[in-house]
Amino acid sequence: MYRRDFDRRGPPPDYGYDRRGPPPPDFGRGGFDDRRLGPPPPGYGGPPLDMPGPAVRSGVVAVHKEPAIDREKVCPLLLRVFPRLGAHHQLEDFARRGDEPKDEVQVYTWMDATLRELSDLVKEVQPAARRPMARISFAFIYPDRRGKNVMRQVGAVHATRLGEDDSKTLKQLNFQTGDFLSVAIY
Repeated sequence: MYRRDFDRRGPPPDYGYDRRGPPPPDFGRGGFDDRRLGPPPPGYGGPPLDMPGPAVRSGVVAVHKEPAIDREKVCPLLLRVFPRLGAHHQLEDFARRGDEPKDEVQVYTWMDATLRELSDLVKEVQPAARRPMARISFAFIYPDRRGKNVMRQVGAVHATRLGEDDSKTLKQLNFQTGDFLSVAIY
């Protein structure tokens, strides 16, 4: 760029980082598939206290409850659940639409449904999930940016013991309508 071009057009754009080196770790966040990036980087305190979700101030964690969904007024969504004994289904089983595994269970539920609620529904159709020592693992299957299916583990629930994943909701886990739910029963 010639000096006279600089004078006429102004300074070059500031991209927020030195373009000769690698981009900063948070570069590119804010795209289509942000929900799949996983947990925030260490040191991130979360949203401000007036926003939903947990926040950290002075080392104290303040947990904000999501507003409850009125299940009488809000229409439920169709959740396609694929339970299997011993392991999750393979991604190849979902490669072609309409050719999914035959052991599908269709559930109508809401975004505030917890993994514990979903495990109770699985127990109704899978006797092995009712065993006292059973562990039920959940994973979302969804297409990535290239259209290829991806599996993401989202939590596990024990049949008789309470755990930290029991109260996680579909909304908190960034479920989107159209995702499949693979359920492995161990």
